[in-house]
Amino acid sequence: MSEVVIGEGLSDREVAAPKKERTFVMIKPGCVERGLIGAVIERFERAGLTIAAVKLVQLTRQVAETQYAEHEGEYYYEGLITYMISGPTIAVVLEGDDAINVARETAGKTDPREAEFGTIRADFGTDTRHNVVHAADSEAAAKREIEIHFPELS
Repeated sequence: MSEVVIGEGLSDREVAAPKKERTFVMIKPGCVERGLIGAVIERFERAGLTIAAVKLVQLTRQVAETQYAEHEGEYYYEGLITYMISGPTIAVVLEGDDAINVARETAGKTDPREAEFGTIRADFGTDTRHNVVHAADSEAAAKREIEIHFPELS
């Protein structure tokens, strides 16, 4: 029988313990209007994430522009901002092992038509703007977005 070495050069802790982290997601106005908040949050919880903070928010234009600053100048920017301030949103901080990647995988691809069956966007989204949920795409984005919406956690 041959020996298999997993994680050679890493300590047991590095091999055994996935990275605990926090991420930010926002349930978009159309999802709130359709009464899907519970269904969306349940998907994240079933994926092993827990809620660290949650609040109902009516975004101001200024906060929406800060949130989506990296999209400024894109053809869809104004429509995105208008949509995000059109009704209440749910801002959520999720935590767990590899939370950023788990949340992104659970949400699915940005375009619901391209998202894998069983993801939030495939099941509930209609197009790239009305795709139910925003999920931070990196550790830096998660940190920045948590600071925007939950400064008390920073």
